[in-house]
Amino acid sequence: MTTTAASDRDEEPARHHIGSRLASARRDERAVAWADKLWSSVRAADEHSALDVVGSALAAGLDAETVLLEVIGAVQHRVGAEWAANRLSVVEEHAATAINDRVIAALSADRPATFLGRVTVACVDKEWHALPARLLAETLRLRGWQVGYLGAQVPTAHLVSHVHRTGADTVCLSAALSTRLPMAHAAITAVQAVGTPVMVGGLAFGADGRWARQLGADAWAPEARAAADRLAAGPLPRPRAPHQAIDDLPHLSDQEFTLVTRTSRTLVRETLQGLEQRFPAMRGYDDDQRERTAEDLAHIVEFLAAALYVDDEDLFTHFLTWTGEILTARSVPARSLLPALDLLAEQLRDFPRARGIIAAARGTLA
Repeated sequence: MTTTAASDRDEEPARHHIGSRLASARRDERAVAWADKLWSSVRAADEHSALDVVGSALAAGLDAETVLLEVIGAVQHRVGAEWAANRLSVVEEHAATAINDRVIAALSADRPATFLGRVTVACVDKEWHALPARLLAETLRLRGWQVGYLGAQVPTAHLVSHVHRTGADTVCLSAALSTRLPMAHAAITAVQAVGTPVMVGGLAFGADGRWARQLGADAWAPEARAAADRLAAGPLPRPRAPHQAIDDLPHLSDQEFTLVTRTSRTLVRETLQGLEQRFPAMRGYDDDQRERTAEDLAHIVEFLAAALYVDDEDLFTHFLTWTGEILTARSVPARSLLPALDLLAEQLRDFPRARGIIAAARGTLA
């Protein structure tokens, strides 16, 4: 089916979009030039030069928030875009991201003397994309908030414990991959149960925040500045009474999400075996290529499950479209996805919602 570096897809999809909403009318044109300079340093894997660029940008009069979001954030977006276009290897992408993370840590700025309140910022469980949450945490600190930044993949029980201990006024949850939506839903519900409102952000919730609203979040923001502006406008509304997932998502009563999740390994195994008959090129794959194909299939099943969770075929279709673009950039025919979808649909003959989602995605790809 494919020969992509699928094992890295848990990290790569969202990085293509980190900072993608920075290109707005508010962007400081001076930041563009400094972002180009930082890109040159990052591309050369020169951490010392990258630190010098950020220091020089501050000395030249750019405020710390602009440097954070429109220089560092813009460069990270470019890193992801270059990886997606196959102009940056996985190793180079990781090195560039590590430099950006260290540059953020070294970004020196005077913190405001005001104290606006306590905010906890965390990634939902299983979510490894920490940089968007980090950008938000630093933006809020610059604005005068006391921030508890918990980083990547925070288990929900530990998140709730932290909120109890610190008395946070608000929790900001970040998720980049839509496969994390079930975990995000659990975290939203658990935090709200202790009386603390939750704001969410990240591509996992949809470009328009549609799945944030569906999962009962108290607020959604498309990027760090918007989140900071919303918190500055006043406290979030107190959470409604405790509720269960089935209250928010009544379609889960058909058990399709649960059954697809539980049988995911079987679905992947049977699809992989069937592909050898329907996609003859696979017969010449070596062990490494077969392993990558199995990982690709696992991602497809995960995104199908996420689409079932929120009952939205667009989630799955968008993922498959993106995957087709990634394959094309790597000289792998996107049509290789079609027999895999057919095999999945055959195994899910008793799952009408799943088959409908697959059919919609297949129609778009075809």
